[in-house]
Amino acid sequence: MAVVVGLVRGPLRQVSGLLKRRFHRSAPAALQLTVREAINQGMDEELERDEKVFLLGEEVAQYDGAYKVSRGLWKKYGDKRIIDTPISEMGFAGIAVGAAMAGLRPICEFMTFNFSMQAIDQVINSAAKTYYMSAGLQPVPIVFRGPNGASAGVAAQHSQCFAAWYGHCPGLKVVSPWNSEDAKGLIKSAIRDDNPVVMLENELMYGVAFELPAEAQSKDFLIPIGKAKIERQGTNITVVAHSRPVGHCLEAAAVLSKEGIECEVINLRTIRPMDIEAIEASVMKTNHLVTVEGGWPQFGVGAEICARIMEGPAFNFLDAPAVRVTGADVPMPYAKILEDNSIPQVKDIIFAVKKTLNV
Repeated sequence: MAVVVGLVRGPLRQVSGLLKRRFHRSAPAALQLTVREAINQGMDEELERDEKVFLLGEEVAQYDGAYKVSRGLWKKYGDKRIIDTPISEMGFAGIAVGAAMAGLRPICEFMTFNFSMQAIDQVINSAAKTYYMSAGLQPVPIVFRGPNGASAGVAAQHSQCFAAWYGHCPGLKVVSPWNSEDAKGLIKSAIRDDNPVVMLENELMYGVAFELPAEAQSKDFLIPIGKAKIERQGTNITVVAHSRPVGHCLEAAAVLSKEGIECEVINLRTIRPMDIEAIEASVMKTNHLVTVEGGWPQFGVGAEICARIMEGPAFNFLDAPAVRVTGADVPMPYAKILEDNSIPQVKDIIFAVKKTLNV
C-alpha cells in the first residue's frame, strides 16, 4: 500500500511543483491606461502631494470635466480645490494667474484651446512675461491645459493647433503628449515647474489605451520637460512628430519597414524648449528628415525644426532636403472628406518619406 501511495504522490508532487514554478514565472498583466485616465491620475497624485495645487475651469467639478478628464476629483477634494467657473476664459485665466503669483499652483483647464484665445492676454502678457519683467522675483507656477488641434467634425473654429502659437512665446514652456506615459509624466512635471506651462492634449487621444510601463506607475514618475523620445529606432530616415501624428508616423514606419525602409520616429513631447539635440543626433545618423504635424505649414513646428537643422551641425549630414508634412493651409472644413484631406494621414507620411529618399 505504501508503495502505491508513493507511486501516486511522487508524480503529483512533480506536477504541483511544475505548476507552481510556471505560475511564479508568469509575467504580471500589463496595466492598460487611457490618456484621459493618465492625466487624471497625474493630477490626482499632485493634488494629494501638494495642497497648493488646485484645478479650475468650466465644468471641471460636478460634471467631472467636459471630456471626463477630472472624473472623481471634485468628490475627493471638494469645492476649494476643484472649482467650476463661469464661461469666461479671460476671467478665470486671470484668477488662475493671480493665484499663481500669490504662491498657489493652479491648473487652468480650457475646454478647448480654441477658447484660450479669449484669455491670450492673460497667458502671454500676465503669465509668460512676469518672471522676466520682475527680474526673477515673481514666479508664475501655472499649468494651462486642455484639448488642442483637430478633433472630428467640429469645423474651423474648433480645430486648430496652437503648438506654434504658444511655442513662439518666450517665458512659456509648451508640452504635447502622445500616449499615456507622456500624459502622466508631463502633467506632473508641468505642475511642479515654477514657470507657466501650456499642455496641449488631443481630444481624439483621450479614449485611447496604452500600456503603462512599471516605472510610470510610480507616484514619483516624471518626464523631464524639454526631452524628446525615440519611439522607434531606424537607420534610413528621421521622422519627427508630436501629439497624435506620432501614432501615424509609427504606422507609416511599420508599412515602410516591409519595403526595407527603416524610419527613426522621434516623439517631440516638448515644443518649447525643443530638444533639437536629439533631432540633430538622429539626422546625423540617418541623413534624411521628415517632420509631421497637424497644424498649418507657415511658421509651424516643422518649419522651426527645419530652420534649426539648417543652422546647426546636422545640415552637412543631410543627403536630401528636409520635407514637412502638415495640415492644409486652410481653415478646417466641416465635410468629412475635406477634413480628412486637411490633416496628415499615414499615406501622406509614406509619400513624404519615399519622396525624400527618392524611391
